[in-house]
Amino acid sequence: MDDNLHLNQHTSQKYNEELEDIRSRVLEMGGLVEAQCRKALKALVKSDIDLAEEVATSDYKVNDMEVAINARCTDILALRQPAASDLRVVVSIIRMAADLERIGDEAEKIGRLVKSLEKGRDRTTFRSETKHLGKSALSILNGALDAFARMDVAAAIATAAKDPEIDDEFEALTRLSITHMMEEPASVKSLLKVNWCARALERIGDHAVNICEEVVYLVKGSDVRHLSLSEIQERYL
Repeated sequence: MDDNLHLNQHTSQKYNEELEDIRSRVLEMGGLVEAQCRKALKALVKSDIDLAEEVATSDYKVNDMEVAINARCTDILALRQPAASDLRVVVSIIRMAADLERIGDEAEKIGRLVKSLEKGRDRTTFRSETKHLGKSALSILNGALDAFARMDVAAAIATAAKDPEIDDEFEALTRLSITHMMEEPASVKSLLKVNWCARALERIGDHAVNICEEVVYLVKGSDVRHLSLSEIQERYL
């Protein structure tokens, strides 16, 4: 943890507790979102219609958590008028909650797509091809949340560095799907849906990288969202 960032430095114990509370809420939201993503991936790979239904209809829990976190942050901004590192905490929390909500949306999307595949009795072994991609995306999400929990910049950068592998894997899977569609035109509809699921998994990885970038901003005070990975590594590793 950077020496310039302390959540318990204030003379007001209540202020310390408020900052720690919103941080804890984001970690709780992250745990819920991660669980939703794991269920979505399992539903896709195992063709589990009941699990897909659960994921598709549970996104409101994630949305409610984002609304609650934003409300608490708004209260702190209005009542405490935070400056310096405290303001970074509040801004980062708001942006992380937004990325987590979008990850929840991607999980919901996978649930809905799996349901539509089952309803149409469209079965294809291609869904198993997304298993490794999904595990890679979940690994980045877990790493991003862990880096945030420990305020670990090095871990955040190392986690973000894994994203190009996910992008490459998604592109390879897409090319394979297109080849299969050309060989078996009857499979186009189902393969498109599976590819949309793969795209959702790739997007989960992208949003997790955003969280990693917020960790750098939170600890170091520098906005790195528009820097390349090599530039970030050169500056902070």
